[in-house]
Amino acid sequence: EYDRPFELDSDKILAAMRRHGESRKKPTSVALDETTIQELKKLAAKQGIPYQVLIRVFILDGLDRMKKAA
Repeated sequence: EYDRPFELDSDKILAAMRRHGESRKKPTSVALDETTIQELKKLAAKQGIPYQVLIRVFILDGLDRMKKAA
């Protein structure tokens, strides 16, 4: 399913990786099954980024889309 090439927006990746001024990221916990984690790691490896950053990109992108739809 993920064998086709895809590209994430580099600006979104950088935004997910950087700290915003003095604000720090607050650790949270999300329970995911092992299959989902392995898929995330595989996708992240193809993009050359840590899988935690990929999760942040997905969350930030989803949040942005929800805001625009509201």
